[in-house]
Amino acid sequence: MTTKPLLICLSTASIGGFLELTTASKFTSSHQSQLTAITPCILIGTGLWTLAHGFTVGKARIKYATLAKKDGETNVDERYLLPNLYAQGTSKHVRAFNCIQRSHQQIFETYTTVVLSGVMGAISFPICTAVSTFVYAVGRYQLSTGYAEAAGEGGDASKRYKYPLAKFMWYGFLCNVLLGMGSCGLIVGGKKTVG
Repeated sequence: MTTKPLLICLSTASIGGFLELTTASKFTSSHQSQLTAITPCILIGTGLWTLAHGFTVGKARIKYATLAKKDGETNVDERYLLPNLYAQGTSKHVRAFNCIQRSHQQIFETYTTVVLSGVMGAISFPICTAVSTFVYAVGRYQLSTGYAEAAGEGGDASKRYKYPLAKFMWYGFLCNVLLGMGSCGLIVGGKKTVG
């Protein structure tokens, strides 16, 4: 990992958090509960989209197993069907299905951290956390879409970043982590109370 994304996120989260604590405190204090609810709303929407996206994986599993059988591949059921998460082998159908599977599976590598840090960050920094969570959600959608569409391009997973906002998933992720940690620090240090 290069340091550039980390430095961008660190400076953005620090400046945004500082401004939110100092200049926007009058506005945020009178609307705290409404603003705090924005981040969980974005996270719930992202969770529902993740569930819906999972159905495309199930359809793709059947589609590519059927195509593999038509092309004469052997042991198709053992290689493609559940309980296998990914299809086994290197055929074009395996690569295509695995791109779609990866488009869904990769979500779970970051989602729990985004949820926990987003909820904690929203306590102290509701505006900044809502923005970074939204950036994560849009980037996540575009990255998963790029991965899934790579199936139609011969299973070339390097095409996953073909959408311009896909890489911003990582910026939203890092900003959420930093804001969540900052909020936890304020709570533990007695500078912010919960409730």
